[in-house]
Amino acid sequence: MSSSIHQTAQRTIELEAQSVSGLAAFIDADFEKAVTTVHASRGRLVISGIGKSAIVGQKIVSTLNSTGTPSLFMHAADAIHGDLGMIQEADVVMIISKSGESPEIKVLVPLIRNFGNTLIGMVGNTESFLASRSDIVLNTTVSKEACPNNLAPTSSTTAQMVMGDVLAVCLMELNGFTGKDFARYHPGGNLGKRMYLRVADLYTSNEKPQVRAGATLKEVIVEITAKRLGVTAVTDEHEQVTGIITDGDLRRMLEKSGELGSVTAKDILSANPKTIAPGVLAVEALDMLRNHNISQLVVAENGKYLGILHIHDLVREGIV
Repeated sequence: MSSSIHQTAQRTIELEAQSVSGLAAFIDADFEKAVTTVHASRGRLVISGIGKSAIVGQKIVSTLNSTGTPSLFMHAADAIHGDLGMIQEADVVMIISKSGESPEIKVLVPLIRNFGNTLIGMVGNTESFLASRSDIVLNTTVSKEACPNNLAPTSSTTAQMVMGDVLAVCLMELNGFTGKDFARYHPGGNLGKRMYLRVADLYTSNEKPQVRAGATLKEVIVEITAKRLGVTAVTDEHEQVTGIITDGDLRRMLEKSGELGSVTAKDILSANPKTIAPGVLAVEALDMLRNHNISQLVVAENGKYLGILHIHDLVREGIV
């Protein structure tokens, strides 16, 4: 049985991979026209379908909206019972169907044509009702479904999904859609946070440990312990950073020094600590921490001490 399962899984993957690679032959003049038409439109891209194609349509709408192309989904069955009202004059309509012959599609297409909107048909049968009545045809024909009975939409829906992704990516490039734009549409997710969260958003909630160069060993230990960041900055009278003392620095000093009574901060500090400006992206701070194998960064601007950024701040926000 295990061998049979393995063979079925491998065959399914191969058939679906073929359905995707076969799309390369369908990137033609009609595809380019579809991209440029949607890009030039002053309205939205309204996507419709029935059955599994409707589910694919919803995913494509989600991808388009999150990458800068305003879109909405209209179920083909609901469209002929009132939802046609969501289509505006400047909108482009795309109907997705494998056969292009579904009864709901045959009812919907003439209504769209009467509205005068540009109609794109994403269809797996270029001789179908939908294909013959569309202004633009996106061909998603597959030779065989991965279903052993060649019935259940499998390879065909994979092809539709990929064609939708190709459309979205081409529109992203035409729109000049950047990482910053992506972050604007994904402010609540970790991906978005990596694009917009800055050091200034994180360090201000921490304590601000600091001592002067002449501080005693006891004062240094008390400051590090009280502020609970495992570190203290050493600053001068103008709040300029002159060094940093970490828990590790203290341990190493205690291992080497016999006489502790005369030890001051300047005897322990590490000069030229790694600093970061408050306006830097948090993900860049993470790169600095990793590259230097450290847990804290001194936040400073023009040399003036502002606070401490700890790796735990990045973990808490999901950046790590």
